[in-house]
Amino acid sequence: MTDSISTASLKKLDLGTLIACCLAVAAAQLCITVPSPINGEIQAAFGASGSQVAWVTSAFILPTAILELNFGVVGDLFGRKRLLVLGGLVLALGELLNATSQNITMMWTGQALAGIGAAALFPSSLAVIAAATPDGKDRAKAVSTWALSISLASAVGPLSSGVLATVADFRWAFVPPVVLGLAVAVACWKLVTDSKAPEGRALDWPGQITIAVGLTALLWGIIEGGDRGWGSAAIVGSLALAAVALVGFVVAETRAASPMFNLDLLRIPSFAAAAVVALAGMFGFIGTAYCVSIRLGAVMHLSALRAGMPFVILQLIPLLLAPVLSRMLTRVDARWLLMGGLLPMAAGQFWIAALPITTTSLAAFIGPVLLLGIGFICVVSSLTSAAVNAVPIHMTGMASGATSLVREFGQGLGPAVISTIAMSAASSALVGKLNGADAGMEAAAGPLAVVNAGSDSARAAAQTALGHGMALGVVICGCASLLGALVTLLLVRKNAARAAVGAGGEPSVRAATA
Repeated sequence: MTDSISTASLKKLDLGTLIACCLAVAAAQLCITVPSPINGEIQAAFGASGSQVAWVTSAFILPTAILELNFGVVGDLFGRKRLLVLGGLVLALGELLNATSQNITMMWTGQALAGIGAAALFPSSLAVIAAATPDGKDRAKAVSTWALSISLASAVGPLSSGVLATVADFRWAFVPPVVLGLAVAVACWKLVTDSKAPEGRALDWPGQITIAVGLTALLWGIIEGGDRGWGSAAIVGSLALAAVALVGFVVAETRAASPMFNLDLLRIPSFAAAAVVALAGMFGFIGTAYCVSIRLGAVMHLSALRAGMPFVILQLIPLLLAPVLSRMLTRVDARWLLMGGLLPMAAGQFWIAALPITTTSLAAFIGPVLLLGIGFICVVSSLTSAAVNAVPIHMTGMASGATSLVREFGQGLGPAVISTIAMSAASSALVGKLNGADAGMEAAAGPLAVVNAGSDSARAAAQTALGHGMALGVVICGCASLLGALVTLLLVRKNAARAAVGAGGEPSVRAATA
């Protein structure tokens, strides 16, 4: 498959296009990290339960995960420049709703809109860079710069969010993303050299609809199950709908002329293992981040700036390790890089779980956060390589996109599952310890409400109970990382037959992340 450029054929990626694409992906990534330090403020301002706060992150990540594959096809068909401009505008609109939100529902809507914009920006920015860099070395340098933009945005997001929420209302934390989204639209319109690759590409509507319904129903059922009861008609119906829709996705992909995901890839042990690792690793990482943000903000009532500092340290590590990792990726088998990432992540998670709930010193979090950061960047850097190196070369683009979908769904699943487990454990720990209005408050709104508005004795009891729940949640995150390490050890292997199998096809631009 060839990739056509709307102007004269490019021999070298122009600086303007690179800058605009890096700005686009940085804006999308920054929006993911902005809520982390201010979950406590959001919970207090809207009187939200633990599951409702979990939706703030999941509402953004879910549309990003389910739309990214088909948005890559849309860009190939109609031009990536248009999709970048539209993505920037939709991102800005969603963040504007967040900045003016008056209730939790309005914030969920804003997050979902922003997530749709991010789903357009992530694949389109990478595809534009890959299309304009036919030379392998030039492409590697450009993609490294693109990835560095993600790391930088991940560090800046929590810092700016924490500062703005400390000196002003927490809604101001969403103003920089609004400006960035508009800047992305203008920069991409003015600077990006357009490209498309329509040959052999088609939208897989049955696959897109069924995967969207399935993942949304599954996530909704998991998040709401703790509050509504797992036996309630709404939850049972939601999980049943998820099962039917996911089966429908399998059927749709087996019959599609141009499937968004070739199910034969799951027969390759290394690829299937990489998908499991992506789900488990990101589930554990984001689940841990959710617990840390809740315990520092909503439970211990630290300022947004202080609550955000562990996340700043966490995201600065990829910047420091970027030069070393670029060399390691070419010299070390992805299997060992995955193991070398998942094990430190697990160690950091168990360390955080052991910290008493009353621990608020930044120094106490530096050790486990360093382990988490080192593990995270090793896992993210090697995941795509492990997946695409296991499949025929002409299917590397699909493998990369599918891994991204699973990875991002894992990020949405983490807060959903962990919030349900943590809050249920905290509620169970409070049984028989509260009386009168405090007991009624816990029954109606959960332990977070008690720790914020109960009597002094009730607050102390709720704090202890939440500490127990959060510790349990982080232990489960650590176990997920260990599961990923075990799957990696047993199943991830080099595919010696890859070159012969893939000889008949040409790699997609998404393979640039390998």
